[in-house]
Amino acid sequence: MKVLFAGGGTGGHLYPAVAMAAELRKLDASTGISFAGTVSGIESTEVPRLGYKLHLIPVRGLKRGAFLANMIANVSVLADFASALGRALALIGREKPDVVVGTGGFVSAPVLLAAQLAGKKTLIQEQNAFPGVTTKLLSTLACEVHLSFEEARRFIVKKKNVYVSGNPARSFKHQNRASARACFSLSAERPTLLVFGGSRGARSINNAVLQRLGDITASGNLIWQTGALDFERIKREVAPSPYLWVGPYIEDMGSAYSAADLVLCRSGASSIAELTNLGMPSVLVPYPYATGDHQRYNARALLKNGATLMIDDGALGEDGSIKNILELLQDPEKLKSMGAASRALAYPDAARQLALRIIGLATKH
Repeated sequence: MKVLFAGGGTGGHLYPAVAMAAELRKLDASTGISFAGTVSGIESTEVPRLGYKLHLIPVRGLKRGAFLANMIANVSVLADFASALGRALALIGREKPDVVVGTGGFVSAPVLLAAQLAGKKTLIQEQNAFPGVTTKLLSTLACEVHLSFEEARRFIVKKKNVYVSGNPARSFKHQNRASARACFSLSAERPTLLVFGGSRGARSINNAVLQRLGDITASGNLIWQTGALDFERIKREVAPSPYLWVGPYIEDMGSAYSAADLVLCRSGASSIAELTNLGMPSVLVPYPYATGDHQRYNARALLKNGATLMIDDGALGEDGSIKNILELLQDPEKLKSMGAASRALAYPDAARQLALRIIGLATKH
C-alpha cells in the first residue's frame, strides 16, 4: 500500500498528516508513505527530519482582497498553479499511490486535483470549522471528507461520505497537578493560568498579560510562553516571582497542561484539538487575520457548547477582559463544567480512525 500526503505550509496543516502517517506505520509497517510540499513551508525541514520522503511542488496561494495589485499578482499565481498541476500529475504517475490524502495548504490543491484527474482515491482531512477553499472545491470529487467540527458540514456541498472524525493532535499523559507545577517551580496550591500563542507568540495576548501581570500573580500562578519574537522585551520588563514561569517556548507541554486550571490562547485547530482531548477549560482569542476568519468559527464551536470564553483580539486589552479571566480562574465549579464540556467535543482517537479509513480506501475495489 502506498499513501501520498499533500499538505503543509504551516504546522496546522502538516502535523495532522504526520500523525496519520505514524498511525499507518503502526498498523502496517510496510506502508509506503511520502509527502508533497513546498520549499517555503514547514514541511521542507520537518518531513525529512521525521524520515519521510518529500516531493517538492512549486506553488503559491492566491492573494486575497479585491485590490488591483492582488488581481494582477493572481494572474501569475494561476499560471504557477497550471505548472504545479502538471508536476503533480507527473508525480502521481511515478509514485502510483493507492490513496492521496489532502490536509490543506497551497500544495494540497494541485496534488489532490491531479489525483482525482488520474482516477486515484482521495481523502480530505479538514482541520477548521470554516473549511478552506481547497476543501470546498475538491470535496465534491473526493472519496471521503473528514471534518474536525460538525459546524463545518454546512459548508460542504457533498453530503455522502462526509464524516466528523476530529483533528489528529499531539497526545499528552495526564500528570499529578502538584508535581506538574513543581516542574515550573510554582506553588502547588494556587490556581494556574497557562498562556501561549504559538512558537512566534501572540503580541496582543502578551501585551494584555504584561499589563495586568501583577493582578494575575496576586492570586494565581502563571505559566507564560511568550513566543520567540516577544521574549527578550518581556524578560526585561518582568521581575522574578515565585508565582511566574516565563519563557519563549515550552518544551514539556504535557506538564504545562497538567499544571494548568485554565488556558488562554489562540483558537487554531491544533490547539483546540489538544484542549478538548485533555478536557481543558479555555479562554480563546481568535487571530483576527486568519484566512476566512476561521479561528473565530473554531472558537464559536466551543463557545456554543460551554467549553470556552471567547474574547475578541481588539478587546483583550480592556480592563474587563483580564478581570473576567481572573474571576474564572478562581471559580473551580465553573472550570469543572467547562472542562467537561470541552472533553465532550474530543476525538482522542482521530489519527487512528483516519488511518483505518485510509487503509479501507486503499483495499476497496
